[in-house]
Amino acid sequence: MRFRRIIITACLALGSTVGFAQSKDVKLPANWFNLDLAENGYFGISTEKAYRELLKNKKPKEKIIVAVIDGGTDIGHEDLKNVLWTNKKEIAGNGKDDDGNGYIDDVHGWNFIGSKNGNLAYDNLELVRLMRVYAPKYQSTINSTPLDSTQREEFALFKRMTADYGKRYQDAYQTFAVIQAINKVIDSVSATTKKPVPTLQDIESYKANDEIEEQVKTIIRRGSKEDGSFEKFYKNMKKAYKDYDVMLNYNLNPKYDERAKLVGDDYNNASERYYGNNDVKGPNADHGSHVAGIIGAERNNNRGINGVASHISIMSIRVVPEGDERDKDVANGIRYAVDNGARVINMSFGKAYKWNKQVVDSAVKYAEQKGVLLVHAAGNENQNNDIESNFPNKFFESPEAIAYEKAHKKPALPARLPVAPSPNGVQPRPTPLSSLKPMVDSAKFSLPHASNWIEVGASAYADNEDLKASFSNYGKHTVDVFAPGFMINSTVPDSKYEEFDGTSMASPVVAGLSALILSYYPKLTPKQVREILMKSVVKVNHKVKYKNERDETVRVPFSDICVSGGVVNAYQALKLAETYK
Repeated sequence: MRFRRIIITACLALGSTVGFAQSKDVKLPANWFNLDLAENGYFGISTEKAYRELLKNKKPKEKIIVAVIDGGTDIGHEDLKNVLWTNKKEIAGNGKDDDGNGYIDDVHGWNFIGSKNGNLAYDNLELVRLMRVYAPKYQSTINSTPLDSTQREEFALFKRMTADYGKRYQDAYQTFAVIQAINKVIDSVSATTKKPVPTLQDIESYKANDEIEEQVKTIIRRGSKEDGSFEKFYKNMKKAYKDYDVMLNYNLNPKYDERAKLVGDDYNNASERYYGNNDVKGPNADHGSHVAGIIGAERNNNRGINGVASHISIMSIRVVPEGDERDKDVANGIRYAVDNGARVINMSFGKAYKWNKQVVDSAVKYAEQKGVLLVHAAGNENQNNDIESNFPNKFFESPEAIAYEKAHKKPALPARLPVAPSPNGVQPRPTPLSSLKPMVDSAKFSLPHASNWIEVGASAYADNEDLKASFSNYGKHTVDVFAPGFMINSTVPDSKYEEFDGTSMASPVVAGLSALILSYYPKLTPKQVREILMKSVVKVNHKVKYKNERDETVRVPFSDICVSGGVVNAYQALKLAETYK
């Protein structure tokens, strides 16, 4: 009976569990993110207008290398193979480190999560890796156990992680149960009709065996409408099945840990740099290939899509498995990109917990010193990054930051706030903490941070109250700009193209624009490029809606969800860049 209740309850909530609030029942141009709002009616970044009007008679001054630190890139893709970075000092396939940079046969980049034993495809969430460290120390600890100050902090973190893990596992388990039920009905209809992919009419004609299957038919009907077609819904459900299977068996499984076998580094040695292999595609290059295409898919070649930037080369650096990336690999990925000539680094990844922030901070500072711009995706949890943790970020774990955090650490609060007795004898109900608006302490955002970092949220295509993509993280002080990240068509392996959603898609829009600016104005510093991007946004002068931390739909000015108050714009950015001498 418990499994049956899970299915029915989760079925009713599925739309908000595995889908997005914006409907996909719309046909968008494959290149909408490069279009102009006034000319085309889509809130793109006016790339095509910029090429046509501002760059028509101009020649780029420098080919810009853009590093894509991600899960792998299909270097054979028809729309990417001509824009790849090639290490000309390296002789492919000879098994030697010809250029002496410490990496053998790194022709198009490097893979930090592989070895001669193969590639790491899956990994835990950072939450699980940390719990594996703290559980032996604190799983038997109770609140009254004598602890020193360091142990108290660790115990508090362990309790928070344990609660977080329980919620994540329960959510994943329940959602997977629904996805299994949906796929079971679809597969039954497929077997009955002898069609590999049945139609919605086939689903409607299917006689449900019980209440659960009737609920599933309702979900399929609704999901097909929201996704624009049953075919898209079918594809999304097959992908969701794989994603949640990976989540339960690998990401949230404390017993899974293949790092040592498949990478073979000394993970406790954060200064170790020379490990991995040269397989920059890896076992799953969907995400990284999509990101690379947005940045620089070959323009005007009568195939696929047009990337944002034309005079660039893509360097592929693999550090992200299906699961959370590791700080050591991220730091090494940044350093590799900087040392091999990248001017822009795109980082479409993130996590809620940190392992070794100092090693990442050190790499960020190295990039800052060498004049390299870092572009980072804000995340897809619809959370306020001013309040919730999101790593990596531009704020350094400096002595000032640590002292500030300790000085402003809030004591643990009860589930409800107590209230004073009423003078008329009627006792008011205590206020649940969940109903209180979290306080944002803006002073912490002036603490030491990187000047070469830009944080990107995701916007949708219409200039209305739904402009903020429903999944996108936000932050008045922590998210710098927004860029298109909804229904973005780009490159995926085997010379195919698909639509993805996410701040992972918005970040490469900004990385591509940054590279475009630098290709015509290569003397600009990262700080100047960041300033140009921030100042040249198209300001959003109407309110946008989203669900806040209390699951309430709110409408706020766009300037309340990001620093710049707008969406990046290539046309305005290039005009502004021309004024920088």
